Parts: sequence; C-alpha cells; structure tokens
Amino acid sequence: MRTDSTRLSDESLEAVRGFIDKTWGKQFLPSKPNFFKNRKGVQDAHEAIRPTDVSRTPEAVARFLTKEQQSLYGLIWKRFVACQMAPALIDQTTVDVVAGALSARDPIQKVVPGPYALRATGSVVKFPGFLVLYEETRENGEEGKETEAFLPDLTEGQLLTLLDVVPKQHFTQPPARFTEASLIKELEERGIGRPSTYAAILSTILDKEYVSQDKQRLAPTELGYIVSDLLVDHFPNVVNPEFTAKMEENLDGIEVGQQSYVGVVDEFYHQFAATLEAAKANMRNLKSVGLVTTLQCPKCQRSLHIRWSRNGPFVSCAGYPECDFTADYERDDKGQIRLLTSTLVAEPCEKCGRDMVLKRGRYGSFLACSGYPECKNTRPLPGSEAKPGMSAPPQVTDQNCDKCGGRFLVKQSRFGIPFLACENYPKCKNTRPFTTGVPCPAKDCDGELIERATKKNRRFFGCSRYPECRSAFWDQPVREPCPQCGSPVMLQKASKRSGTKLVCPNPKCKYQQAMEQLPEVTHAGAP
Repeated sequence: MRTDSTRLSDESLEAVRGFIDKTWGKQFLPSKPNFFKNRKGVQDAHEAIRPTDVSRTPEAVARFLTKEQQSLYGLIWKRFVACQMAPALIDQTTVDVVAGALSARDPIQKVVPGPYALRATGSVVKFPGFLVLYEETRENGEEGKETEAFLPDLTEGQLLTLLDVVPKQHFTQPPARFTEASLIKELEERGIGRPSTYAAILSTILDKEYVSQDKQRLAPTELGYIVSDLLVDHFPNVVNPEFTAKMEENLDGIEVGQQSYVGVVDEFYHQFAATLEAAKANMRNLKSVGLVTTLQCPKCQRSLHIRWSRNGPFVSCAGYPECDFTADYERDDKGQIRLLTSTLVAEPCEKCGRDMVLKRGRYGSFLACSGYPECKNTRPLPGSEAKPGMSAPPQVTDQNCDKCGGRFLVKQSRFGIPFLACENYPKCKNTRPFTTGVPCPAKDCDGELIERATKKNRRFFGCSRYPECRSAFWDQPVREPCPQCGSPVMLQKASKRSGTKLVCPNPKCKYQQAMEQLPEVTHAGAP
C-alpha cells in the first residue's frame, strides 16, 4: 500500500505537505517530496489507494464508518501521510552494565565490579519523524527475529538499581513458517509473480489444501508434501524459482517490445512438452504404486510406499499382495516421516479373535479387524470418545422397524447426531430420527423438534414435518409454555455475560427469564 509521489498531482502534494507542516511543524516536512522507486522485478498492479482529501482524518469521518471501515481507512490515511514525512533517526545502541556492589570505602569508585557483565542492545530514537504518526509492526518471528526493543535514556556512569534477575536460556530456533505477508515478500525478492497474481497464488495453495493455516502461519499439508515431491522429481525446471523469475523477465520483455512472444512461447513449449511426456510415462500412480520411502516393512524388510486412498495417505509394503502390511504415519517439522504403531496387542477382535489394527478414516483413527474383508468389525480407540461416524457398538432398542420388523439400532451420523437405523442394513435402509419430545411451536403443526446439522456441521433444531413445516431454531428447545403469550415451547440461550436464560421463540413476545442451570438434551426414543 505504498503511495508513490510520481503519481500524485501537484495539488495533492501541496495539500499533504501543507497538512504535515501545519500539524507537526517544518522539522517533520522533507525539503522536497519523497519519491520511491520499485525494486528490480517488482511491478505495480495498480495505482496506490489513498484518501481523496487529506483533511478527512480518521477522527473526522469516524462517525460515518463502522469499526472495520474505520480501521481500514485509518491504515490507508496514516500510510498516505507518513510516506511524505521526514524519516526517523534511530541510533543502534549497545549498553554495557557493570554488575557489582556499591563501595562503602572508596567514594571515587562507587561500584565494586563483580564477575559478570550485562549488555543490552537496542535502539534510541533521536528524531521520531514519521513514527509520530505511523509505525509498522513486525509479526512475531518474522524473518527469525524478535521485535526490536527501544532503550531508555542513559548516561555514562549512571547508577542503575537491580530490580530482578530472570534466568532464561535461549535455544536456536528454526526459521519461522511463512505468513501470507512474509510469503509475498519472499516472492517479490525472488522475482516470482506480480502484485496482481499474489492473491491468486495464496488462494490456490489454500483452496487446494497444499498448505494449512494456523494462527496466520502457513504449514504444508501431507498433500502438499506429496505434490511437491512429484513436481520436483518430474518437472525440476518448471518449479525452479529461477525459471519462474526468468519467465517473468521474458514477459516484461514482450511488453516493452524487446522480445518476440512467438519465440518465448516456442522455447518454453518444446522444453515443457518433452518433460510432460516423460512425466506421463514415468510418474507413479499414488493409488497403485505410490511414492517410495526410506522406511522398511517390519514384516518382510521390503521398502514401504506412500499410497493414497479416499481417507488420505498411508504407507504399505511394496510386496503387496504377498505382504499386506499397512500403517499410518506422520511427519516432523523437517518433513521426515515415521510410522505410527499399527498392531495393538491385547486388543483381539471379539468376533473372530484376530488382532485389531489401527486404521484412519474420514472421521479420525479407529480399530479395525486385521481379517478384513472377511471380518468387518470396527471399534473406537480404547480410552477415547467415539468419533462421529465411528461410534461404539450400536445399542439395540426395543423399537421395531416398520418396514421389515427388525430391531432399531442407535447409530450416529457423520456430524455426531444420533438416529435410529434398522439392524438389517443394507437390505433394509429404514431410518428414523431421534426427537427431543418437544412439540413444534408452529400453528396447526403436529410435528416435533429434532436435532439436525447443517453442511458446515452447525447444529440446530428443526421440525420433523420438514419440508411442510420449516420451523427451525439454533437454540435448544424446552417443553415449557411461555407465561406471557402461551407459546408451548421456550428456547435456552446461554451467554458469558448474562448466563443461561429462557427466551420465548415468538418474535412478537420478548419474554425471558433467567435459569440457574442448562438441562441436558434428551432424545425421545433412546433406549
């Protein structure tokens, strides 16, 4: 969001320079307007965004803006004005402190030096310049450095009082992972892409799940590791940063007429076509062959390959089907993989007696019989809560299926919501939802409210007569009439400020009352 004065009109320059002079004084105004040049290989996407009138300060327009709009406008306005202010003068200073005790005998030598010396390194602001208006903060760990400290005013020979001793050991830390901002900075320095394509690059690697984002940090996913290995092995020139930077230079040359686009495309096509044909012939199939690892099969000592299934990656023996060893794995920060324990001893299958092995499905890890597909028994991990879609053995109810006469079993949906299903599945696919036992409050509706989930796994309570009745509530319903309007249902709302309270679902009735405790949700039809 840099403002380049080469694109500012004389009137705009005079306005912002006059504002700086009037507000902070001539010492904060440079003798002539500031000009900023782009670094080599960096191209502008469009003209900088700036205020139409410098006199419209963030404080002056605050009453017309939302909180988010005010924050954004304040950032734009401050950077716009700061770019035309005088630079700050900062001294890099190192202070050595003699650690010792006060001398009671020698009045000249006030301190008796001890065996230790203390040193502090930081900055001292000699002239604040544009810092009086705007200071760009650095994210923690950016470029592997901590935020620089500013030292107080000190004089040589000054006595300092020891306030506290904090023993702290420092270890060498690995480079911090990229954030979106630091990744764009790295792309700029390497000459890759341009401002108009940076947003597309970031959205692609996130949408394709090549990286994940946690606390603004980007970390490679397993899919990202695998795709990167495949591309580096089969397209080493194309994924080389120098190739991408060279292509950007060629495009710039075409733009100014120094190169022929036909020649550039022809040179690229012949090289890429040969590489693509080689990749089609030699690239391994992740489902059948997989990627070779340095790990050995614990059963037959052959190499283990990374393969891909609908539930994600896993490792299996290269000797399949003679050797059926499979296991889950994980990577460390350096990308090295290690096996997770596959077979759990003392966990026999209660149906066939064979070992239960650790498997990973779309809803997490679970135990499955090693005799699959002859035995399809599964079980949640011992000592852990049942995962959605991978619950404990189904509970049998005393209710019978109205289609085949079989018994209904209690199962869970992929969102963790219980429901009733016929025990004769897949021959009989009859299911029935659990109800809360709370009647639907809609007029002339004989349905009941049942627990449901949206596609994004957000739970709500809707009428069992859907789509005839579209009544739905985010809050838990309670079978208690409203004393004010007579609604047969009340809703429980919980907040940190006001606690738990009962609220009438009727929008025309605003009755509410406090509750001491939130009762548990029960489902009608549970065993």
